[in-house]
Amino acid sequence: MSRKRKNILVLTYWSYSDALIQTYTLPYLKIINEVISPDSTIHLFTLEKEGNPPPPPETDSKIKILFERYHPFGPVAIFHSVANLFRLLIYIRKNKITVLHCWCTPAGALGYILSLFSRTELILDSFEPHAESMVENGTWKKNSLAFRILWYLEKKQTRKASAIIAATKGMREYAKINYKSDIVHFYVKPACVDLETFSLSKKKDPVLMKELGLENKITALYAGKFGGIYLKEEVFQFFSCARAFWGEQLKILLLTSHSREEILSLASQFGLPEELFIIKFIEHQHIPSYIGLADFALTPVKSVPTKRYCSPIKDAEYWAMGIPVLITAEISEDSRLIAENQIGYVWQSNSTKEFNKSIQYVNSFLLQKNNDWAHKIRNIAIINRNFSIAKKVYTEIYG
Repeated sequence: MSRKRKNILVLTYWSYSDALIQTYTLPYLKIINEVISPDSTIHLFTLEKEGNPPPPPETDSKIKILFERYHPFGPVAIFHSVANLFRLLIYIRKNKITVLHCWCTPAGALGYILSLFSRTELILDSFEPHAESMVENGTWKKNSLAFRILWYLEKKQTRKASAIIAATKGMREYAKINYKSDIVHFYVKPACVDLETFSLSKKKDPVLMKELGLENKITALYAGKFGGIYLKEEVFQFFSCARAFWGEQLKILLLTSHSREEILSLASQFGLPEELFIIKFIEHQHIPSYIGLADFALTPVKSVPTKRYCSPIKDAEYWAMGIPVLITAEISEDSRLIAENQIGYVWQSNSTKEFNKSIQYVNSFLLQKNNDWAHKIRNIAIINRNFSIAKKVYTEIYG
């Protein structure tokens, strides 16, 4: 593609304050900003949940924000989707949008419909299965209307897109088998990490260590949600095994949007005391300092087939800070990288036996840990999750 003016409308299905916008969208828009022509513009569309603060009017001279309210799937959501469609078509025409750049397949479904009516170029980013994933994790039924609509639109958008950016190379074969689509312009961009923001210099902040009572403790970290695509009770089963092994030396740091009441209710089911947990909801700019407190971290994504094609951003952040990761099997390329490089443990099942094996691994790792280990882990992020990967992809598409 030539370096001519491109006005890009980026479609997402997330709130502006969501980590998926802050860590998984905005950094890439800044890269796109660098490679498009100076007279081009980027417009970011978000869906804001009730009670969320409205996003800022602009994040950058070239990035303009527009948003609508989010509604869970149902009659109300369908009505608002139709209304949004007309509003966005007017916006596309008014702002002379030339490209619809869609993050993940739900946004791609909207982008596909808009591209039909506006005759605008369609690009799919962070492309991975969503409809089938929702069935696998128990959120939708395979005969549900939600599944059938998105499944149909996933096929359609795959065939119409001028370029598709996936998180893993296996997504090309998945699309060929399941969507009957031979993707020509196919790119791979895993979840990348800012190696300056997430650095070894942020590890074990002495002020935070003292404030949270983590001095001379072994700190387990989980940053994320419970349920949906993530394990829930099984994580607390692991915490129970870890508590039995390390006793009062263990502390569990949870960076989550779940309420303290929710967490402690789950903990009580496994006889875990309240004082074991430090529960925080942290703004994104402070996340590196809190991640840096961990001795090891968890990525408890459910091991369902479609998760081979995802790319957890948290793993990149953990690796960049030299932290070993315990992960479920067959998650993206991450499970393989962890096993091959011996920088963590891959649970082959959600069982007490496997949890105890991983605890033994962490313990042996901690007994011999040194800066060489931290640098070895960080090197995985440097090689496999560097933003230079994304810049190369966007330069080929837009530059």
